[in-house]
Amino acid sequence: MRKNIDMLNGSLWDKILLFVLPLAATTILQQLFNAADVAVVGQFVGKNAMAAVGSNGALVGLVVNLFNGVALGANVVIARFIGEGSRKDINRTVHTAIAFAVLSGIAMAVIGELLAAPVLKALGVPDEVYDMALTYLRIVVAGFPALLLYNFEAAIFRSRGDTKTPLVCLVVSGIVNVGLNLLLVIVFDMSVAGVAIATVISSVLSGAMLFVIMLKGNETFKVSLKEMTIDTRLLVKILKIGLPAGIQGSMFSIANIIIQSAVNSLGPDVMAASSAAFNIEIISYYIVNAFGQATTTFIGQNYGAGNIPRCRRVFRLSLLMDSSVTVAVSALILLFGRQLLSLFNTEPEVIDLGMIRLIAIVGFEIINGLVDSVSGAMRGFGRSLPPAVLSIIGICGLRVAWVYTVFAANPTFTVLMAAYPLSWVATSAMIFVAYGIMIKRIQNYIPVRHP
Repeated sequence: MRKNIDMLNGSLWDKILLFVLPLAATTILQQLFNAADVAVVGQFVGKNAMAAVGSNGALVGLVVNLFNGVALGANVVIARFIGEGSRKDINRTVHTAIAFAVLSGIAMAVIGELLAAPVLKALGVPDEVYDMALTYLRIVVAGFPALLLYNFEAAIFRSRGDTKTPLVCLVVSGIVNVGLNLLLVIVFDMSVAGVAIATVISSVLSGAMLFVIMLKGNETFKVSLKEMTIDTRLLVKILKIGLPAGIQGSMFSIANIIIQSAVNSLGPDVMAASSAAFNIEIISYYIVNAFGQATTTFIGQNYGAGNIPRCRRVFRLSLLMDSSVTVAVSALILLFGRQLLSLFNTEPEVIDLGMIRLIAIVGFEIINGLVDSVSGAMRGFGRSLPPAVLSIIGICGLRVAWVYTVFAANPTFTVLMAAYPLSWVATSAMIFVAYGIMIKRIQNYIPVRHP
């Protein structure tokens, strides 16, 4: 069965779905496996352990989002070369991306181990949660090399339209993760250390499986250990697109760390509720993000081929499909919100607080979808800096300002959560204007063919 999608010819809506469904399933399953960490400690250890795991989400996300953005840069560069038919550059970019992922992962693991304690202190993690939070963080950051390797590998597969292979590898590693969670926490009574170890082992497994597949791949995408070097020219291309996206994601995480610090100030019940709600709400975001990545990849290939009208059709169709699916999924999450929250913790006050977050975020996810789709389109065209700058201003800036002004004057969970929809509304307005300006400037684009 053919796994790669021909993005340059034929109909679009069915191919977008073929791209989006496995990708959305991959990221949702990834989150569900992460949620298993929270659920297991919440049910079998207690809400303090649950809060300890949840309090690290934004911090780990800071690093992961930075390098996921860079991985997206590799996706766009490879997709562009596919559109141009430059096989040699495709293969060199694949090797550069993988080498960069491993080296970056090692560097971030070392930095993470050194900064874990002072960062958690700075976040104001409560004393009753601190020791467990530190244990979890130190173990998880040790797995950064494997985690970044898998994410870059998955981006490479996505660039050629294959979103199924990363899904299969993730399913296998995720099942191992859940099994180890239950074994290490229930049988060996390892608490948060158990779920952290399970997370690292599953990351190693998923990264290794994709790497073995790439060792046996076709000529263009085949990986060779002897050729594992970084091509500076191609790395610059990757970073030119990926670094703004990565900085944008990291700034989101910084803003969310500040919000997490505000959540921490409201006590363990709010921390536990926020952690549980996050692991549910993120499902709707991953659907939004899958359509955004489809937009980026489809436009990247067609832009490389010089087919601007098809690029515009991709954007319009993906935006329509994204909005429709997001509304349906968000409605289901809100309808069954209390039942879903009870999977993490059954205390009524925790569930009530969790619903506050779900309503504020899932209820307005469609607006976030607009931001993600337009950003994805602009990155596909190679314009990564404008959406990054506008998102940092509109989303990160507004959220940080909100915490230190409005929330400071009225420190309630409801007021804090209002920062999310307000920031999306402001950013969507700015980014649509930027897209309109950009598309007018590239109408006469002529692709540069590589020898």
